[in-house]
Amino acid sequence: MIVSDAFRGKRYAVLGLARSGLATVSTLVASGADVVAWDNREDARKAVSEEITFADPLEIELTGFDGIVVSPGVPLNRHPISDKAINAHVPIIGDIELFAQARSSLPPHKVVAITGTNGKSTTTALIHHIIQSAGVPAMLGGNIGLPILGQEALPEGGVYVLELSSFQIDLTHSLDADIAVLTNITPDHLDRYIDFADYASSKQRLFTMQHANKVAVIACDDDPSRMVASRISHRLMRVDASDITDQSRWPSLQGPHNAQNAACAIAVCKALGLDDAKIERGLASYPGLAHRMERIGEADGVLYVNDSKATNPTSTAPALAAFPNTHWILGGQAKTDDLDACLPFLANVRAAYTIGQDGPMLAKVLAPHIAVTECETMDVAVTTAAQAAMPGDGFAITGLRIL
Repeated sequence: MIVSDAFRGKRYAVLGLARSGLATVSTLVASGADVVAWDNREDARKAVSEEITFADPLEIELTGFDGIVVSPGVPLNRHPISDKAINAHVPIIGDIELFAQARSSLPPHKVVAITGTNGKSTTTALIHHIIQSAGVPAMLGGNIGLPILGQEALPEGGVYVLELSSFQIDLTHSLDADIAVLTNITPDHLDRYIDFADYASSKQRLFTMQHANKVAVIACDDDPSRMVASRISHRLMRVDASDITDQSRWPSLQGPHNAQNAACAIAVCKALGLDDAKIERGLASYPGLAHRMERIGEADGVLYVNDSKATNPTSTAPALAAFPNTHWILGGQAKTDDLDACLPFLANVRAAYTIGQDGPMLAKVLAPHIAVTECETMDVAVTTAAQAAMPGDGFAITGLRIL
């Protein structure tokens, strides 16, 4: 785990004891901090092996604490811990902020931080893969992989590659990333923000935390991202999906959205000093993310692809663009009935198969455009789609959902 004198003698309250919460407790205790922690689940409390005090931060006096560490899943716009922290003059932070505070005690290193509505997981994993395949020590963390505080610190010259959601950025105040990356900004998580502008401002904070000598890499394919780029006063590298003209040599990076991901990754790795040959080898050998346009296998001439990580129309559209003759399974609990991002690519869809709570609503939206079968459950949808897909017809997208 990461241990730092930055926390010695300080006092923290930790709310939530899932994976990142447990790692946070372990780091703080090992670093000599006094920790009060709480989780409503008794089994979660029992998982804590360190000697700490168990108490609900909502029920104790917080004045004098150095921080309240919460999970990114805690909705600060409506959770009572927000008002209590303000009244006690105690900052609400996350594990990424603790990592930022610990950096001065770690061996010399660099931090690459990636955010964006869509593509940030692939871009993060791709950057990490290229760096690691080039022989540079690298660690994956943040919104992907293992909790950053629970991993061993990198040796000198290592690179921490962090995927950061807007929620994690909201809980971070001092992360001066050596390279900060923005893939795109489209409407999402509006139940946590005043409006879309407020959500976009959350993404922008990753760059406002940087000092003037640091690097910003921004994909300027959408207006909100271009707006963020226009406000950058330090070193800016603008990229665009159109920068990538040939993806054929990168098997796991097909489709227009992966052109954007690759453009971001290439810019980052060049800024880190990697040469073109090492970057190309990393792009060609990248295996792809699980559940993100993941090629499961082929049967009877039909390729089965799992894109279940796509949880909104904008993140779903790239798979529809990348694969012709698709049998599309979608459904679950919809965030919206607006499928506008997907409509331009419905010419690639042979048929759709809806499942879950909002399957009937999605079927109604799609019915004027393509053939739709309401299947209710995933097993029925997979069976029905597999029977309908013809050899050479191509692709059954299994698990693709809008949740």
